[in-house]
Amino acid sequence: MIIADLHLHSKYSRATSKQLDLPNLEKWAKIKGLNLLGTSDFQHPIWNKHIKEKLEQKDNGILISKDGFNFILQTEISLMYTQGGKGRRIHHLILAPNLDVADQIIEALGKKGRLDYDGRPIFGFSSIELVDMMHEISNQIEVIPAHCMTPWFGVFGSKSGFDNLKECFEERINKIHAVETGLSADPEMLWRFSWLDNKSILSFSDLHSFWPWRIGREATLFDIELSYKNILNAIKTGEGLSSTIEVDPAYGKYHFDGHRNCKLRLSPEESLKFNNICPKCGRPLTIGVMNRIEQLADRDKGFKTANAKPFKKLIPLSELISVSTGVKQLYSKTIWDVYNKLISEFKSEFNILLNVSLEDLSRIVDDKLANLIINNRNEKMKILPGYDGEYGELILEKEDQQSLTSFG
Repeated sequence: MIIADLHLHSKYSRATSKQLDLPNLEKWAKIKGLNLLGTSDFQHPIWNKHIKEKLEQKDNGILISKDGFNFILQTEISLMYTQGGKGRRIHHLILAPNLDVADQIIEALGKKGRLDYDGRPIFGFSSIELVDMMHEISNQIEVIPAHCMTPWFGVFGSKSGFDNLKECFEERINKIHAVETGLSADPEMLWRFSWLDNKSILSFSDLHSFWPWRIGREATLFDIELSYKNILNAIKTGEGLSSTIEVDPAYGKYHFDGHRNCKLRLSPEESLKFNNICPKCGRPLTIGVMNRIEQLADRDKGFKTANAKPFKKLIPLSELISVSTGVKQLYSKTIWDVYNKLISEFKSEFNILLNVSLEDLSRIVDDKLANLIINNRNEKMKILPGYDGEYGELILEKEDQQSLTSFG
């Protein structure tokens, strides 16, 4: 089974760890339980050199590290443009089949703007132009709308997105085969859009650091023989796309409506009472993903499509240790000691979260944490939803509700 995280950033993207390089990504991917990563930011000149120094390209389109870890060429770009009389700000993932094609993408993008100032560069052309540009280079390039529901930069976002996929891509819609859920949405929410029925639903982390509470927090599983061609076919057809790992969408920064500055978090029903205006400051609320889903859905909640892939909602292990111990700083020695003890015994975080029995967990950690891990696996976690750029908060059972942790 291939467990892939194909939405990453390098240390040359804004607001990322300065230690975010390929060796660290590989190290923590193995600890997490991933076996395929995106390279991130392949168009950035310094990072591109780093890729070519650290990875060897194979005939199957996979790049291999010296220790045999697998990568696929991947980047994300930001488009800011006007379409339909409205300003749009849309992020897209780009997957490339080999270094030669990646170099051609770099040449084409370089004619549109600078590539050296940010690992996720900004351009002023449309999503339609992007698809045309990529397919003029190669039909093996895949463009995937990133974190599709995010208010500010998702293709369906409340602030600058579109009301459906065709509105964005027009006659190029058949060249778009998938969308990425993002942290604040999950596949079940997107099944409510009939116009996504023939599109794959993918999940990746969009990490800005390599730590285990970031890398692989969302991932996609493929049941195929590893090659770029097979990954691409699975994305296009759904065949071999097995399932996804999601965080609970309430964990995401934009699940509920609200105003961070006013410390106001509102459900869609509550927002409606105030006509989507903040009752504290009088400014428009940031409309979250849950509200936006209700605006756009043409199906009732709970609808399941015929080609729906299974998915699992998991909170990362570090957050479980944090709320169990009451230590909020995820970098603390207390949390690392428990985390490393579990990894030493059970090899990878995904194995711990998905497979290790309660009995075996209880041999290594206290019953409180062991039960949290099992409840997480069974999707019985309680989360106070995130809003307006604030992560959600994990709440323990009633007797422990004084303990909260914010996933910041």
